[in-house]
Amino acid sequence: MVNHSELTSAGDTANSTGESAGESASGTPASNDSLTSGGFLTADVRQAGNVLYHRKPGYIPRVAAVHDMCGYGKCSLTAAIPILSAAGCDVCPVPTGIFSAHTHYETFTFRDTTDMLPGYLDAWQAEGVEMDAVYSGFLGNAKQVEIIRRIWRDYPAALRIVDPVMGDNGELYATYDDALCKAMGTLADGAQVLTPNLTEAAILTGTDYHGLALTDAQVRGLLEALLALGTRSVVLKGIDRGDGVLRNFVADARGGIGRGVDRAVDIAHEKLPFMAHGTGDAFASALCGAIMTGHTLAESARIAGRFVHDAMVHTQLQPHHDERGVSFELDLHEMTELLEDGPKRRHR
Repeated sequence: MVNHSELTSAGDTANSTGESAGESASGTPASNDSLTSGGFLTADVRQAGNVLYHRKPGYIPRVAAVHDMCGYGKCSLTAAIPILSAAGCDVCPVPTGIFSAHTHYETFTFRDTTDMLPGYLDAWQAEGVEMDAVYSGFLGNAKQVEIIRRIWRDYPAALRIVDPVMGDNGELYATYDDALCKAMGTLADGAQVLTPNLTEAAILTGTDYHGLALTDAQVRGLLEALLALGTRSVVLKGIDRGDGVLRNFVADARGGIGRGVDRAVDIAHEKLPFMAHGTGDAFASALCGAIMTGHTLAESARIAGRFVHDAMVHTQLQPHHDERGVSFELDLHEMTELLEDGPKRRHR
């Protein structure tokens, strides 16, 4: 495995409870970009992996964002739309459900939108709508997996990014059941990027959840099992070994699963002292945005982690931030700056 440690930002693992999100101990954005071996080979993350999307200058790519809409508590589409828009993307929502608030609140309403989606997508086809990427997350029920597969068929050339939102800290989200988890798992076969946290990785691979302190051998086993599901690449999020850093691992299947895992990139971030809801969606949306600006997957994971970290610095200043969710509004400029010089730009 290749290691790139930067004690500056928060990689994230969860949709609404954040298995590993937080902020710097100083409460201010950090800026050290050090590279350390940490027992692995040292590499420049900016050069690791392939570019998944080649963006033409001046072009605004269209992204079908297949997520729920949450009225309060920043997550899902209320994260994806502004973050991807800041990265210069035309975000086209496909709402999988409507919530009054995220599911951490004791009281929330939920409306399943499955029945409206076929006509919704038929109208897109009738108008000749085109897409450059399909980015999916929270699903309302198992039938919506076929909705995503239909979108894949409608747009066969579009990049497929799957955030398999199902749970965190070893538990499912309130609206999920075994049937939905099983159906969600089938999306790994066909995804070009899969972004599970450790809870979701255990569900997808049918293995036990062992908490956050995974050894290198356990990480390798999970990466191999995830790639064996059929995805082209994986961002495995939220390893916490109690050493003051959080780790995300990026691997792909080029040249075979074993070789791909051997080339896996370990992106280490400073562990941050508090949690906030919606960090998983902010991370995945920033990852998608960075990919769509022409960055490699490993660099996109680093950019996304830094974005979440800086957003968390501002989050702690907001009232009821522990439930309200991650406040990224003051940091959207970081996504817009990706457009200035493309992937050649050195990020602070």
